[in-house]
Amino acid sequence: MSVRSHLDATASADWSDFVDELDRWGKAGHVATLWWRDDDAVAMTPALARLLSVAGPAPLALAVIPAAAEASLAAALRGRRQVAILQHGWSHANHGTDKKSEFPPERSAAEVEGDLIAGGERLTRLFGETVPVLAPPWNRLAPEFEALLPRAGIAALSAMASRRGGGPERIDVHVDLVAWKAGRGFIGEEAALGGIVGELRQRRLGLSPVGRATGILTHHLIMDDATEAFAAALGEAIAGHRAARWSDIREALP
Repeated sequence: MSVRSHLDATASADWSDFVDELDRWGKAGHVATLWWRDDDAVAMTPALARLLSVAGPAPLALAVIPAAAEASLAAALRGRRQVAILQHGWSHANHGTDKKSEFPPERSAAEVEGDLIAGGERLTRLFGETVPVLAPPWNRLAPEFEALLPRAGIAALSAMASRRGGGPERIDVHVDLVAWKAGRGFIGEEAALGGIVGELRQRRLGLSPVGRATGILTHHLIMDDATEAFAAALGEAIAGHRAARWSDIREALP
């Protein structure tokens, strides 16, 4: 979840708060946009099929691990225009000595550049059309490697939103639905809605660009029933409100 400088980052909310925030967007003449990223895809598993069923026609950005991706995944997604393929690193291997990262500062620029180029080339061979966005594993890319992105054909970086300015174009996620330090289940409805409402309120109040979509992050391989139910309910709420819509990540490309 991103840091909200003027809002309580730990605030909770319920569905009435979410609808109330969308009503305020509508009264201001704006439409709130949200986008959905899911990580760690390599094959058309039952878990991924379940995710696609929950998402329905909503745009979904699927971060695929190039080195492990199977041709069967590309075949299963063929014709699903609402699914955008992102590059999820190269092999999702941890090279970090402190925090987990595939691209920590300990690695050489030549190695990292090679991985980024190889990943993009393999996804293009498998899927044909991909979106030139890097979603680094564990949402970490050492800042010194950001200059390598254009050379690898990558137009934007997608990680967890932060305060840090400068660097490459960012299409970040803001609310991760997984409680990684508490059993890797759902973070809970109040926390999820609190994060989403807080991000939307920040945009409405002009504390961040009003046109920037709020990113939701899921991981289909560990998605539990509670997370699935929340994602489905969120989709229904967005579809049912005139001042909200899902945004395709391709809309945000520079």
